[in-house]
Amino acid sequence: MGMTGTPTASLADALASGTLVLDGGMSNQLESAGFDLSDALWSARLLAERPEAITEAHLAYFTAGASVAITASYQATFEGFAARGVGPAEAARLLRLSVELAREAARRARAGDAGRPLWVAASVGPYGAMLADGSEYRGNYGLSVADLERFHRPRMETLAEAGPDVFALETVPDAAEAQALLRAVRGLGVPAWLSYTVDGDRTRAGQPLAEAFAPAADVDEIVAVGVNCCAPQDVERAVETAARVTGKPVVVYPNSGESWDAGARAWTGRTTFGPDRVRSWRDAGARLVGGCCRVGPEGIVAIAGALEGGGAQ
Repeated sequence: MGMTGTPTASLADALASGTLVLDGGMSNQLESAGFDLSDALWSARLLAERPEAITEAHLAYFTAGASVAITASYQATFEGFAARGVGPAEAARLLRLSVELAREAARRARAGDAGRPLWVAASVGPYGAMLADGSEYRGNYGLSVADLERFHRPRMETLAEAGPDVFALETVPDAAEAQALLRAVRGLGVPAWLSYTVDGDRTRAGQPLAEAFAPAADVDEIVAVGVNCCAPQDVERAVETAARVTGKPVVVYPNSGESWDAGARAWTGRTTFGPDRVRSWRDAGARLVGGCCRVGPEGIVAIAGALEGGGAQ
């Protein structure tokens, strides 16, 4: 596996010694650069059309202080590409490219700071992301664990070929899908974190978080567990539950706290994502902290600043 950090520092080793800063939302960074992502492939469309824009988005987050970049493969699937007329060979190339683009951004970020360890996390979004209808915020797809494993495994095998440092099994709405991902990650030679999207103290599908996190405790490939793409106020309790149930480091990257108005197709309200929350998440056990929707480079600067002097890398 091609390590993007230092030759001797795995992500798991780094988590044992401090708190790492993740990046922010890929889509909002691309939209701020003027790209329209309003189609079923979302940011994955730019893997084919404007790959250099994805590298620039990753670089903006590294420059802001992130140590881990999450690839633009969240909504990149063989099925989704097929619906756009992209065959399996080209789809596989684009999946691998998502890792290569993040690694290129890391190389460029390190050009002026040769000793800085950086990592690439290959995003594996949920089945609902492929449907592109908001199903990842509901779960309960009506599919078996075996069905979901068959969906995820080929994409994960392809991403693994590109040698990411870790998988980001992210925005998982349902404990059943988590079980499928925990099966699919075995034997690929790539560690992973497992991150649910939650509503209060439950998964989006309604399972208690203690029940949802428990299966990850005994999976050696899982180096961290946590939550993302959720409200900031839901994070601290999830951190405490994840740490208690699994004994593993915790990853958190919530949204800004603003609300999406589907009718107006606009974000409303104000951000509730501040430095005091970041420090409380770290104190509760979070060892990977970043942002998701509506958290841009300026938000990552704030996270890095809040963690500075308190174990941030």
